[in-house]
Amino acid sequence: MQRFVADENFDLRIIRILRQRIPDLDVVEAQAAGLRALHDTVVLAWAADAGRVLLTHDQDTMLGYAHARLLAGVALPGLVYVPWDLPIARAVEDLVLLIQASRDDEWEYRVHYLPL
Repeated sequence: MQRFVADENFDLRIIRILRQRIPDLDVVEAQAAGLRALHDTVVLAWAADAGRVLLTHDQDTMLGYAHARLLAGVALPGLVYVPWDLPIARAVEDLVLLIQASRDDEWEYRVHYLPL
C-alpha cells in the first residue's frame, strides 16, 4: 500500500477518518515529520525522498511546484489535491477509492485532483 504525508494545513479530520476506514494506512502529518513552516519545495523534496504521496489543500503554490517537478523530470511520488470546499465525507470516499483501487506504481509522477 502506498505511503502518504499530509501537508501542514491538511484537514486532519480527513486523516482520522481514513485511518478508521483503512487501519493499515501509512500516513504521517507534516508537523510530525518536522516539516512545519517549510517551503513547499522542501516539503515536496522530503516527500520524494521518503517515497510518500503528498495530500494537500494548497492550490495556490503546491500544485505549481509539483507540476514544475514533473516538467523538470524530478521525482514526484504523487500528489493528491483536495479542495478546501470538498465535503469531508466526499474527500474520504474518493481517497479510499484511490487508495484501494490503485497499485503503488500508479502514483509516481502523477497529480490527482478530487473530486473524482
